[in-house]
Amino acid sequence: MILTLTLEDMQNEEGEKIDLYIPRKCSATNRLITAKDHASVQINVGHVDQNGVYTGEFTAFALCGFVRVKGASDDSLNRLATGKGFLKHVL
Repeated sequence: MILTLTLEDMQNEEGEKIDLYIPRKCSATNRLITAKDHASVQINVGHVDQNGVYTGEFTAFALCGFVRVKGASDDSLNRLATGKGFLKHVL
């Protein structure tokens, strides 16, 4: 799919209206991650097969600056990874 944008109409070639900037959402809190949130991070967790070999796929988790400032990044990432089945038991 080729995407051609002009500032006047903000439509792709199929005529669908699209936005120039789509903000991310925090995976832990569902808050919007704005362009000015310089403390936010995106962590890609790789998928592995039964032998522990990377398959080339990954799942992205975005954490906003609010979560990081509170010191809850580790707990949030563990909770998200457990929910997706990457971790089994975390104390």
